[in-house]
Amino acid sequence: MCDFSLHAVRSRPAKVGDKLTTRIFNLGTGGFCAPEDKGMAVCLLPGTELSFADDVRRWSRWPSPWNETVISYRTAIFRQINKDKRATHHDALEFPNGEIVLLTTLVEGQQATVLQLPAAPERPKEEPMVSQALDPADALG
Repeated sequence: MCDFSLHAVRSRPAKVGDKLTTRIFNLGTGGFCAPEDKGMAVCLLPGTELSFADDVRRWSRWPSPWNETVISYRTAIFRQINKDKRATHHDALEFPNGEIVLLTTLVEGQQATVLQLPAAPERPKEEPMVSQALDPADALG
C-alpha cells in the first residue's frame, strides 16, 4: 500500500527481490521507489519484510544532515499505523527492537531489498463430495 499522500504518484506493488530506494516524493512525502524509475512509488503490503544495505537513518526533528539518527538495524517489517486518523501518514517500519518509524521520516537514498511478502490468507478449500458405497459384508457387521 502507498500512503494517502502518494495517491497522485504513479505506483506499482512490490515483488520479492525488488531493490528499492528511499525517496522524497512531491511535497515532502517519503516512500520507496524503484532505482530505475524514481518517479514510480513502490507500494508495500503490511507484513512485508525488508533488508537494508546499511543501518537505517532517519531525520530527527529538522531535515538536515546534522540531525540524522541512526537506527542500528538493517531489517524491518512494513506496517501501517494510525489507520483511524485521516490525512496523516500511515506507512511505517517496525524494527527488531519494536521501534516503529514513519517511512516519510527516512533519509533519502537508502537501499533496501524486499525479502518476503506477507502470506496471503488461504481461502477455505472445497472438499470434493466422496460417495462411499458400503460393502454389504460391512453392513452385516
